[in-house]
Amino acid sequence: MSELDRRRFLQNFLGGVAATGMFAGICGAKPLWAQTLDNRDVPDVLKKPIPSTGEMIPAVGMGSWITFNVGNDQELRDQCASVMSVFFAAGGKMIDSSPMYGSAQDVIGYGLDKLGARGRVFATDKVWTSDDGAAQIAQSTARWDIDRFDLLQVHNLLRINDNLSILFDMKDAGKLRYVGVTTSHGRRTDDVIAVMKKESLDFVQVTYNPVDRKVEQYLLPLAQERGIGVIVNRPFRGGSLIDRLQGEALPGFADEIGAKSWAQVILKFLISHPGVTCPIPATTQPSHAAENMAAAKGPLPDDEMRERIAAMIGLL
Repeated sequence: MSELDRRRFLQNFLGGVAATGMFAGICGAKPLWAQTLDNRDVPDVLKKPIPSTGEMIPAVGMGSWITFNVGNDQELRDQCASVMSVFFAAGGKMIDSSPMYGSAQDVIGYGLDKLGARGRVFATDKVWTSDDGAAQIAQSTARWDIDRFDLLQVHNLLRINDNLSILFDMKDAGKLRYVGVTTSHGRRTDDVIAVMKKESLDFVQVTYNPVDRKVEQYLLPLAQERGIGVIVNRPFRGGSLIDRLQGEALPGFADEIGAKSWAQVILKFLISHPGVTCPIPATTQPSHAAENMAAAKGPLPDDEMRERIAAMIGLL
């Protein structure tokens, strides 16, 4: 990470910590990354069922693309652990990563260790190789420093047949709980649909937000029909959607669903769809982790309000 990028990360992070009043010096407590967490569920957090098993999972998770790729910088690693601390304390469980995300896997493993949070996480990762998938999975497991993953996905359908075979064999052997596939940016939605029809998947991961709605046409109904969970990546279009809405007044109906920010409006739009299991917004700021998790509390928009949300965001 360049010095300029590091300064920007620190500015964003410290601004988020200040906004939440979480400096150790303010309250006399340990820094967030040094605090351990218990395994109790947070009340009132909306949970949604994983269709293939009925297991309930909090309706908002967290991604790690770019945000956790901080290398070996100790200060930044501790700051990422603080983001994780807020996420878990607010009721979050699913954290998603990939071998292609630089140091993100190592940083997640570091945070889990510092927080004593291995019992809290729904560990989600990917296999992303045209070579030895089993070796890559072993390396990812070591980087997270966990016994096994809850969910592994074939990233961007790479070497789909061979890698899916590895994952299904792991699941049959009790070394993996769930199997999925991923795509993003709407690039290969039709290919994902073809795999959904052919394979007994537990999850798919796709891009979806109030602007990118292609998956509503066929993929989400198919997922409901076949009992496949849907993880949503790029819910904020990599942050550009939030940037676009910056300074725009929230609609009056946001109060009806308890939304205090555009991020919460968007997340409530997503999790209100019956075919969506869990969006995974990424962040560098503890305050945003708390804000995102708060979207999994309170009322959700009905179909009519969902259309109003999409129409309004589309016009701004």
